Amino acid sequence: MVSAIITAGGKGLRMKSKIFKQYIKIKGEPILSRTIRIFESVEQIKEIILVVPKGEIDFCKAKILSYVHKKNKIKITEGGVNRQDSVYNGLKKVEYKNGIALIHDGVRPFVSPTDIKKCIKKAKECGAAILAIPVTDTLKQVGPDNFIEKTVPSDTIWMAQTPQAFKYSLILSAYEKIYKNKTIDTDDASKLERNGVKVAVVKGDGLNIKITRPEDIKLANFLAEADFYEW
Repeated sequence: MVSAIITAGGKGLRMKSKIFKQYIKIKGEPILSRTIRIFESVEQIKEIILVVPKGEIDFCKAKILSYVHKKNKIKITEGGVNRQDSVYNGLKKVEYKNGIALIHDGVRPFVSPTDIKKCIKKAKECGAAILAIPVTDTLKQVGPDNFIEKTVPSDTIWMAQTPQAFKYSLILSAYEKIYKNKTIDTDDASKLERNGVKVAVVKGDGLNIKITRPEDIKLANFLAEADFYEW
């Protein structure tokens, strides 16, 4: 069984919006509901745990799930102080303890169902897998004075995306160790890396953007209008 945890517990301060960025509409639909619909279209996913800001559960039931077709698949829980807390809250709601847990950013509404399935398949084989794309630009390490210190070789550097998929027991154990050691990590795979667990990389798609800043909304509207992904 596969469970998907969709994190949407943040405030999105960099968006400088009057509403939470996950509720901003692209092509007439909230970003978050578009993301949910992609995951509900994947047959292997048996439950979706939606993690939302504190006090927003009723709003999401009324305004976000109204776009969703398979509401019986969805559980909603409140997030925490940071993303790590929110994911952990979601992990604790997973029903299928012997299955695969997918963790995805709610503001990545253009991930393809095909890539989700590839990530699930690899996690079943290896225990842990993430979507990522190779870096194509030249990387520069810059000092506090804004002068280049060195050029960083980029031929082995990949940019992590979501979803990230793990055997549930592995990711839960990694989170419990993080809290025991009182550390904070913004990336889920890195929690396993700390424990010596090898994480596989599945090549993703550059269109799987994370909507973070105002300029991302323009790109998101273009992608939505172009209907790059249909499901």
